[in-house]
Amino acid sequence: MLYHLIVLGCQMNISDSERVRSVIEQMGFTHTDKEEDAHLLGVLSCSVRQKPIDKVYSRIYKWNRIKAKRNVLTFVSGCVLPDDREKFLKLFDFVFPMSELNDFPKMMKEYGVASPLSLQTTDAEIKIEDYFNQKPVQSAFKPVKIAAKNSKTTLPSNKDIFQLWKTQPNYQSDFEAFVPIQNGCDKFCSYCAVPYTRGREVSRPSAEIVEEVVQLMKTGFKSITLLGQNVNSYGLDCENEILFAQLLEAIGKEGEKLNDPSWVYCTSPHPRDMRRDVVESIAKYKTLGKQIHLPLQSGSDQVLVKMNRKHNLDRYRESIQYIKELVPQATLFTDIIVGFTGETEEQFQSTMNSFDEFKFNMAYIAMYSPRPGAQSFRWEDDIPKETKKDRLKRLSEKLENISLHYNQELMGKEMTILVRTTERKTGYLSGHNEGKIVTRIISKDPSLIGQFVKIKVTEVSGFSISGELVENTAVNSRKTIEAKV
Repeated sequence: MLYHLIVLGCQMNISDSERVRSVIEQMGFTHTDKEEDAHLLGVLSCSVRQKPIDKVYSRIYKWNRIKAKRNVLTFVSGCVLPDDREKFLKLFDFVFPMSELNDFPKMMKEYGVASPLSLQTTDAEIKIEDYFNQKPVQSAFKPVKIAAKNSKTTLPSNKDIFQLWKTQPNYQSDFEAFVPIQNGCDKFCSYCAVPYTRGREVSRPSAEIVEEVVQLMKTGFKSITLLGQNVNSYGLDCENEILFAQLLEAIGKEGEKLNDPSWVYCTSPHPRDMRRDVVESIAKYKTLGKQIHLPLQSGSDQVLVKMNRKHNLDRYRESIQYIKELVPQATLFTDIIVGFTGETEEQFQSTMNSFDEFKFNMAYIAMYSPRPGAQSFRWEDDIPKETKKDRLKRLSEKLENISLHYNQELMGKEMTILVRTTERKTGYLSGHNEGKIVTRIISKDPSLIGQFVKIKVTEVSGFSISGELVENTAVNSRKTIEAKV
């Protein structure tokens, strides 16, 4: 039996999808890239913006047309707002929060379908092979819509999230991995739906995190990202747990014991919780990647108050000072929303000015869109779409100019690059340096993918650099690979 999974949204959903794959494949399904061939079709939803939700509706309408021709089962999980969940219950066969992933096989069995590995069934059950082979019209089994256990509560419960974390992920790469350390959010930014889709903050046991990271480093993973809605509030919800700086310290110490290099990143921290000791830990250990993603969202204090961000420009500026002092080589990434309700041109100009001050290497800029359930959904979305587009364009152009100036300083320098994939343009590989600056490598050797190589920068653009290999071997003490320049 075959399954097809679509993953929308952030890195957290990508990480969750690796555990989803493990559970489904333990049921006896095999992955297929062709959804028209699949017997089980699933999607991990994202409610941060409307566009991913629109994609979910588009997909399920297509899948339900497939159902008219043959039997398939469909499910949706991930970040789902209560309003969308009620609609999804009428469209999907199974709707459940990620915290109940491990109950999915039981759901299928309890409601009449045995998985491929179920060898014993009662007369009331239908073996899944038989179900999929039946004619789709008037089938003996009608899937039951299953709501989340806490669908009627304002905030979803995270009490089952620990079982999800214990599930061994099916990593989709053999050199890059995501490791969840925390789930949920207590900040309640007025524009954000995350507390209503993932619940309040819950921290994963530090021993599990360190064990997973160490195992990944030992088996040759080169880039490891610690994930959470607010990673630097890690441990604040626990009485007997270390805090984020100490977690980084523990991982850094373990990394120092190993010969092979690994870059360990984290995303995303919150400016309110960005303490000096966190930056000190990043500065102290080579294995902790020198790239920091610190969402600003707006350069206007008035807008930040309306966003309920719980930090102002001075607090953000203090965090940047820590970084510049302790890790001056670190690149700085951020998130920005333009066209938030009531944002004036003067307030937007403050955001433009903040780019001049903080010199971001990269910013993920989004036009504001109201999300059901979030506080700002009740406010008038009073900034015209054309104005939002104009502000996005102007801010993007400023970002490109700032990034270009930084990249120009790298010309002629040698640096280590993690090769990630082949470039569309013939004769190039693609990767990034430790600061996650996109890098094009003049090479035709696909065996370098997943390895560190050393290059000399020969060309730069607004958001990327290019270079040629300066030595003919990958930087990897465990295995030396000949590079074809």
